[in-house]
Amino acid sequence: MKVPMIMLSSVTELHSYIDRTQLTTELGGTQEYCHEKWISHRTAIEGFALMVKRTAQILQSFGTELAETELPNDIQATSNLLGTHINKKSKMKEDLLVALGQGSRLLESINEPVVRDPDHNMNQDELENLATVQRLLSQLNETERAFDEFWERHKTKLEQCLLLRHFEHNYREVRCLLDQVAERLTAFSEVGISPAHADHIFRELRSHEERVCVTQALAREGDELIQNSHYAEDSIQPKCIELRAVNEELSTYLRAKKDHLLRAIELHHSLERAAKWCDDGIYLLASQPVDKCQSHDGAESALQEIERYLDTAGQNKLTDPSAICRDYDTVLNQEFRKVFQKQVSMQEMFEKRRVSLKKLAAKHTRPVQPVAPRPEAIKSPLSSPGESLFSADTHPVVCSQVEGQLQCNRSASLSEEEENLAILRKHVMNELLETERAYVEELLCVLQGYASEMDNPAMASLMPIPLQNKKDVLFGNMPEIYHFHKRTFLRELEEYEDCPELVGRCFLERMTDLQIYEKYCQNKPRSESLWRQCSDCSFFQECQKKLEHKLGLDSYLLKPVQRITKYQLLLKELLKYSKGCEGSEDLQEALTSILGILKAVNDSMHLIAITGYDGNMGDLGRLLMQGSFSVWTEHKKGHAKVKDMARFKPMQRHLFLHEKALLFCKRREENGEGYEKAPSYSFKQSLNMSAVGITENAKGDNKKFEVWCNSREEVYIVQAPTSEVKTTWVKEIRKVLTMQLEAYRGRQGVCLWQTWCQIILTPPPCLGGCKKRFRQKCIM
Repeated sequence: MKVPMIMLSSVTELHSYIDRTQLTTELGGTQEYCHEKWISHRTAIEGFALMVKRTAQILQSFGTELAETELPNDIQATSNLLGTHINKKSKMKEDLLVALGQGSRLLESINEPVVRDPDHNMNQDELENLATVQRLLSQLNETERAFDEFWERHKTKLEQCLLLRHFEHNYREVRCLLDQVAERLTAFSEVGISPAHADHIFRELRSHEERVCVTQALAREGDELIQNSHYAEDSIQPKCIELRAVNEELSTYLRAKKDHLLRAIELHHSLERAAKWCDDGIYLLASQPVDKCQSHDGAESALQEIERYLDTAGQNKLTDPSAICRDYDTVLNQEFRKVFQKQVSMQEMFEKRRVSLKKLAAKHTRPVQPVAPRPEAIKSPLSSPGESLFSADTHPVVCSQVEGQLQCNRSASLSEEEENLAILRKHVMNELLETERAYVEELLCVLQGYASEMDNPAMASLMPIPLQNKKDVLFGNMPEIYHFHKRTFLRELEEYEDCPELVGRCFLERMTDLQIYEKYCQNKPRSESLWRQCSDCSFFQECQKKLEHKLGLDSYLLKPVQRITKYQLLLKELLKYSKGCEGSEDLQEALTSILGILKAVNDSMHLIAITGYDGNMGDLGRLLMQGSFSVWTEHKKGHAKVKDMARFKPMQRHLFLHEKALLFCKRREENGEGYEKAPSYSFKQSLNMSAVGITENAKGDNKKFEVWCNSREEVYIVQAPTSEVKTTWVKEIRKVLTMQLEAYRGRQGVCLWQTWCQIILTPPPCLGGCKKRFRQKCIM
């Protein structure tokens, strides 16, 4: 197709073809037009359109990513995902705001002529540019609104997912807690073994009741999630129903258990009062002297004492067993039967004693009938005021009756004395068993209320740094002591409840096990130091508050030390009331062994306080003796003046006699309180027992003896506090030397042994000449 072409030679000719309104001012027209401005606007619009398109694509891609994201199954992952998406959304929002800002500025630039001159008419290009920018801005705003709506839905779902994960986590913890509570409740004693034990169980039940209340709070939390239109309503609602059902079941069980236990506590207190009343009554019978009851006044006084005591039965005695069986049918236990049987036995004993005393009182109050003497008796010159009115040949029946009555009285006194001793033995045995049970309960309470809480993460924030990972230091081997008494010793002691005089056998069989107290006592200074360092911390205060203890932990940490000491006191009491009984020898041996353990514990407490010894204490053999002495030294190689001064200036030394060495230490008192005030011992000198000789009697004082070595080049004059202490130490040193020489005898022959014994072990008051030299050669 051909297009006509006209060649113009001037602007005037142009005006004849094109109207002036369609031409710019450069061509003589009236239309306002700036080509640079047009290019700038078109470039900006195209860039803005590209930005809008790219932003929409990014938002769409991000929306697709959010829509396809799978919800995590744990709290941490859900929380991390929510944080990541919030960060990405913030970045998207920043890009969107940048695009909107660019579009707004471009729109202002296009509208600038109109703002500057309201009468300005936009040309077609300006109108098209304006419409394009407005359309792009509208599209961008619509994209932002849609993205915000989608984001809110996605964020709400993620937040609900996080709440759900928290709810599920708490649900699992609560279910585990409820299972533990249920398991613990099944293992609970129904009524306890004592009022204190029952009170402890009741407090523990209340703590479990508080823990069960957590289920109600969690169920309410689930209800709030459902009310807020949670997407997982079908998963939350069954859990809430289950929590309420378990809570109701456990709460009902706990209420019944508490009511049951309250009734048991009431019965326990009644039994305790009755048992104490019985024990006091038995002790009253045992303490009444039989010899004084043979007189009228003594019998009347004892009878009145019994009557006064029986008057107190109303507030202490179990008066109606059938009513108790009816009212406490669900909480009766073996303890009730024991107390009731004790009460019956005591009543029988009281009744027998009352009958006996009434007979004695009636016998002495019988009126004496005056008998007129025969005349021949008055007139007889052989009769005198000092002679009896009855002779053996005239009244044999009367004499035999009197003699029989005296023998009967002696038999009755002996029988009652044996009965009293049996009662006292039973009383001591009851004290042993009751205190043993209480001791086991106290150890358990400490281990559960303090030691276990040191491993509780919830209490970690309350523990000071010095206390962390120091449970073994603070409690020592208390768990070992508890398990021994709970599983073994208490059960075996209970087997001797009806035969207290034989309980010594139980102690002898378990004497090796009781040596675990030595380890506990050796650790006590470290435990005491740690306690004093941390006693004011919130951890101990919180534990004491939960246990409702009036005393601090330090009082309970002292219980094992007090218990091992208590045994020897109880054994002494039993031995006192068991003279001539079948098991008295075992009781004596058990008492001796317990005292040996206490001595070993005491010695070991001193031994661990030695400082400055470079060797291994274990190489010295068993520690046999320890004590403080005044010591003088004499050394032949020293200066004469030094030797003389040494004789008059004693050193205060603490001696430790081992099987293989004799240690000389200096006692140093430490500042502080309790175990921290215990003395320490600075090591000064050690003598090998294989190179030691002894002279039993030193000149001038029966409390002195000599220990020497190196052919008497080194002599230590030791002065004991008393002659008895000196005798004990000399005897023990001789025993060590004898044991060594028994081994030496096998190597050197009998003759040397006999000669040594004659000179060394039984030395004359003054040793000299060849015997002295021979002794030194033999021993050194």
